Amino acid sequence: MSLCRMASLLLLGVLHLLPAAGPAAAADRARRPMLDVPYVPTDPEVVQAMLKLAEVKSGDRMYDLGCGDGRIVITAAKAYGARGTGIDLDPERIAEAKENAKQAGVQDRVNFLQADLLKADFSDADVVSLYLLPSVNLELRPQLWKQLRSGTRIVSHDFDMGPDWPPEKTVEVGGSTIYRWTITERQKQRARRK
Repeated sequence: MSLCRMASLLLLGVLHLLPAAGPAAAADRARRPMLDVPYVPTDPEVVQAMLKLAEVKSGDRMYDLGCGDGRIVITAAKAYGARGTGIDLDPERIAEAKENAKQAGVQDRVNFLQADLLKADFSDADVVSLYLLPSVNLELRPQLWKQLRSGTRIVSHDFDMGPDWPPEKTVEVGGSTIYRWTITERQKQRARRK
């Protein structure tokens, strides 16, 4: 990832944490969940590259953890015939994702859940996509190992899973890095020991 892109993501994260002024803003903050990751849409060319790297195919069950506006699972459904679930904590993003699925004509093949991705069940996934922060990826990693079957593919936009789980493939697209892993029995055993 380029230094400029990393700085932009960090700035968005910091701005996201700053309080807005006024009583209406305070009431809005009280209603909205605290988000660990700022919403940053993935460029369409990166979405396509993620799906290609994950080898998404018709009939796959795909989960996008931190789905934002739903573009990844919507594209997987529309372009590859996959079924998808997007999970996000932000109710505004979930409403937007549902509307986007309807506009794309894939609302029968995708669904969106407002939930904490660290507590969600995604055990039936064939593919999982992520665009989270490094700290969240590391926190999520044991759940991936525990829940996912051997052979499940994982792709992450811009952030890896730490030095002790190197990606099997890495692709550069338009200034972004995409990482891929496949769950193995070794990771599942490691998760059972913890």
